Amino acid sequence: MITLLVGTSRPQSRTRRVAEFYASLLDELDAPYQFLDLVDLPTDFLSVALYHNAGKHAAFNQLAAPLDHSERVVIFAPEYNCSIPGALKAFIDALPYPGGLRGKKAALVSLSSGGQGGLLALSHLTDILFYLGSNVLPQRVRLPNISQHLSKEGQITDPLLCQVLREQAEALLAW
Repeated sequence: MITLLVGTSRPQSRTRRVAEFYASLLDELDAPYQFLDLVDLPTDFLSVALYHNAGKHAAFNQLAAPLDHSERVVIFAPEYNCSIPGALKAFIDALPYPGGLRGKKAALVSLSSGGQGGLLALSHLTDILFYLGSNVLPQRVRLPNISQHLSKEGQITDPLLCQVLREQAEALLAW
């Protein structure tokens, strides 16, 4: 099972639409997947699911449970202020340690409105995952100028971006 982790808590995000497009690629490849969307984070998790309370917040545990049943995870990280969203970092910090993402095979997709496509976000996220003992697929995908290449219906309109996403999905399945 592959978990598609939507790495922002922003409602109706472009990140979710990109993850849904990726899911359509996985459908074509007959690969099972499930979504884990940070829009569903409990509103109080920052004050009651971290540090000495790790593992004790039922709603947070339920949200994070798909990771327990996945060998692979695709993390979709929009670039916020030259890094990953705070909600994604806090989610990762609230996961059990060691555990959570340890030993998972992770594919990374970043997106941004700018021309770098979330390069710094990918770098920061890769460093975090390496520290946690995750295995990161070398084919990390950056989606620059995403607002120009993502339709309202959730289709990636740039053929090259579609190709690199498909190649990454194939590589993740072969890994």
